[in-house]
Amino acid sequence: MDGAMQAGARVYPVPPMPEQHQPKPGYEHDLEPRPMYDAPYYKGSEKLKDKIAIVTGGDSGIGRAVAILFAREGADVVISYLSEDEDAKETMRLVEAEGRRCMLSRGDVSDAVYCTGLAEKAVKTFGGIDILVNNAGFQIHSQTIEALSAEHFDETMKTNLYGLFNMTKAVVPHLNEGSAIVNSGSVVGLNGSPQLLDYAITKGGIHSFTRSLAANLIPRGIRVNAVAPGPVWTPLNPSDREPEDLARFGASVPMKRPAQPEELAPAYVFLASPQTSSYITGEVLPVIGGPA
Repeated sequence: MDGAMQAGARVYPVPPMPEQHQPKPGYEHDLEPRPMYDAPYYKGSEKLKDKIAIVTGGDSGIGRAVAILFAREGADVVISYLSEDEDAKETMRLVEAEGRRCMLSRGDVSDAVYCTGLAEKAVKTFGGIDILVNNAGFQIHSQTIEALSAEHFDETMKTNLYGLFNMTKAVVPHLNEGSAIVNSGSVVGLNGSPQLLDYAITKGGIHSFTRSLAANLIPRGIRVNAVAPGPVWTPLNPSDREPEDLARFGASVPMKRPAQPEELAPAYVFLASPQTSSYITGEVLPVIGGPA
């Protein structure tokens, strides 16, 4: 096979992608081509019927696709996002179009006070919490370690690790036996990356935290797993890379293309649902476009 692998229900974009750049944090409505998130051929079967889920970074990208499929499986969804109001409102509309309730929460997961307030508001609004998806993340490429500033390093740590810890600590007291936590790791946390030194630390840390927290919460009947995506076409990419680098995004994996968010979301459904993964905890599921 010379071209990119197409094994899904529909054909997905392949490199070269259009050269473009966005300021942080990136906006889905400005990305070309628009990420494919709605999974029109995915049929729900009540795997998450009447569950309450919090999805951080849920305004766009993987988070948006996860929110939609969770709703299609019967869950009400709380969307936490940093500042992307237009994208978040569109995700809310999409969740509600699936016939489920949605609550938006604007704030920074690196702030522990915000996370505690979010968990309390979710419980007050929906009556409880059953699922936490820690998906919010930050990355910027640096060609050398000298170019990696202390400020950049600090923001990566606070968003990816402090945010994970803050949200988990805020939500766990509200979880019950049968609840689930799904974290967003990365292939970078498995294999490393010469231009993502700080991001690799955080994603490797998320994988380790996932395994450790899973063991910690087994006596309480709460499962903890992670998905480790490869390259995925989301607003994170044009806000992180130079336009000429973005054009080649995803071309180096065996499938020779980036994933679309809707190709990742079913893995989160699988790990969140007690119907499909009741005997799975402490695992990191790679979805990376072929063997590394």
